[in-house]
Amino acid sequence: QVQLVESGGGLVQPGESLRLSCVASGFTFSRYAMRWYRQAPGKERELVAGITSRGGSTNYLDSVKGRFTISRDNTKNTVYLQMDSLNSEDTAVYFCNAREIWLPHNEYWGQGTQVTVSS
Repeated sequence: QVQLVESGGGLVQPGESLRLSCVASGFTFSRYAMRWYRQAPGKERELVAGITSRGGSTNYLDSVKGRFTISRDNTKNTVYLQMDSLNSEDTAVYFCNAREIWLPHNEYWGQGTQVTVSS
């Protein structure tokens, strides 16, 4: 059974940090590129950060560059999103996504974790 389970969300004040985790099971984690998406109320889901299957390359949404860091531990089947200097515009539900690098490019989603930045 494929699962992506996110954790680490919560309510923080502007300028604070959070670390999201996503634990994968039911598939070969090292064959998958991993991404974090987010969706704010009334807005479309957007790609926040991505990391290649072995962690050699990362990419970020412009508005989070220098503040967020994506990483992965293939021995723990886990991907992380370290979020620093949070602001109100980062408030959203954050989703973990896995996409297989080889055909048939299976894709999986987690259930999401809420991040709220408010004073």
